[in-house]
This record gives sequence, structure tokens and C-alpha cells, in this order.
Amino acid sequence: MTAEDLEMRDAALSQEPPHAENAEKAGAVAILGAILDRLAARAAHAGASDDGEPAAPDETEAGPTARLGDVIDELDERAFGLLLLLLALPCCLPFVYILPQIVALPMLALAGQLAVGRHHPWLPKKLHDRTFAIATFRGVLDRSAKYVGWVERFTRPRLLAVTGPIGARVVGVLLLAPVASILTPLPSTNTLPGIGVAIASVGLVERDGVMVIAGLIIGLGWVALLLFLGVEAAHFIKEWLTARF
Repeated sequence: MTAEDLEMRDAALSQEPPHAENAEKAGAVAILGAILDRLAARAAHAGASDDGEPAAPDETEAGPTARLGDVIDELDERAFGLLLLLLALPCCLPFVYILPQIVALPMLALAGQLAVGRHHPWLPKKLHDRTFAIATFRGVLDRSAKYVGWVERFTRPRLLAVTGPIGARVVGVLLLAPVASILTPLPSTNTLPGIGVAIASVGLVERDGVMVIAGLIIGLGWVALLLFLGVEAAHFIKEWLTARF
């Protein structure tokens, strides 16, 4: 390893998270993107030791990986909203398979913790240590940025009771239904509930009660439609709406 490589590695490992004031002003996508970039830099530079011998790399064929616990360690007091958003984004995009059902389990754990009034996320060790390809989530984040950014344009702190201690517990209970729908491996059970959870998560991050309520209406409304009309009918309606919008 050359002196230049060592300098680059040390610079990446010494990067500090954004100043709290700047992080507060940044949108949810920007915050999550910065977290993924820092985790990718650490994973990339962990693959070689000072003497140039390769260490055990934390990577797969898809590139560097990170644990869900690593993301939690990077988050601030808005951890529930940010982590739920990160996990909900793969569920929002069409033609993303298997991944929605994988991320639904930690989403259930997070929604349950909101419901019981926890102030910071905790995951069982098995979920805490679950790894994901950073590049995969980065790609999902990039694909979703324009949509989430559009939603963020309309967010501002309002109806603060909804995101307060008591309101957040009610939100956690209500989120269990759309997240359980995402966990169900059937057609039409994950995209719209995922969008609803993502919008509600942005509302939690931005402390926007109106956005939280809008996300819950979308998620719970689609689950109710699935139960009332059945999966096949709901799938037909989704395809009809998609063809026109």
C-alpha cells in the first residue's frame, strides 16, 4: 500500500458526520445518502491492512456491505423515521422482488417499538447484524430521490401532536398493518403500502403530522381495499391507475 493510499484511507476513516445544524436542515434522502457514503468508505478501506496484506473484506459480489446496526449507529434522534424510510424505499419501486419481504421484518420491529414508546431503535441481534449491499440500497435511494424530494418540498413542522410521544405510539400501531402487507409475498401487497410507509416516515423525520396522516391513509387505505376486494381486484385497479398516470 502506497503512502498516497494510506493518506486516502485515513482521510475517509476520519470523516465526521455532518454538523447537527446542517443535518437538521438536510432532507431525509440527503441524510441517508451521506450515511451510506460513509459506510461504503469504511467498508472499502477495511479491505486492506497497513502492511498491504488484504484483511477480511466486508463485501460480496455486489460490493461493500453494511449491517442494519451500522446505520442505526449513524442516526440522530430522528432514527425511527430515517430507518423506516430507508427500509420502505425498496418496497415503493416496481419490479423490485424479494427485497421488500426481507426488509419488512425489521420494519415490523421498528413499528412495534414506536407503538410501545421507545425513544431510539433497538433490533434483535439477528436483525441488527443483517447485512445489505450498500450499492443496492444506494441505487434504490438514487432512484427514489426525485419522488421523495418532491414530497419533502411540501413538508414543514405542523400538527406536532401527531409526531409527539403519544402520537408516535399511535402511528407505530397503525403502521403495523401496511408493513404486514409488505411482508405478504403476493401481487399488489407491497408497492402502495410501501409508498404510504415512506411518506409517513418522511413526516416523522420532518415532524410533519399532515404528511404522517397522508402516508397512513395511503397505506391503510390500500390494505383495506385488499381485504375488501381481494388481491386480484386490487391488482387490476393498480394496473389501471398506472396506465393512466
